[in-house]
Amino acid sequence: MIKLTQSSLDKLTELFTLAGYTIRLEKGNFKSGSCMIEAGKLIVLNKFSPVESRATFLIEALHKIQIDQDLLDDRRKAFLNEALTFKAEAVDEENATAVEQHESKPDTGE
Repeated sequence: MIKLTQSSLDKLTELFTLAGYTIRLEKGNFKSGSCMIEAGKLIVLNKFSPVESRATFLIEALHKIQIDQDLLDDRRKAFLNEALTFKAEAVDEENATAVEQHESKPDTGE
């Protein structure tokens, strides 16, 4: 499991750079704290967002792009696969929590 640290953020940034993306840290008031412009291969991260938020956004963005794994060494491939499964694990945990909360609510006929 990936820890959302500066080191992980640096590795994620490196993956995007290898895929031809430019990542910029800017001041901004964008809703999610991040913005991805696919046509220009540009990702703008709010520099005032916590490291965890920036890393989470980049992990989510990994699912939207194609990275040629032939460009990656074994260490980077392993990190990419770990990052891609991190998202799946987080979604599974959220869904399980949502199901548990739904099942514990009394049926009000709605």
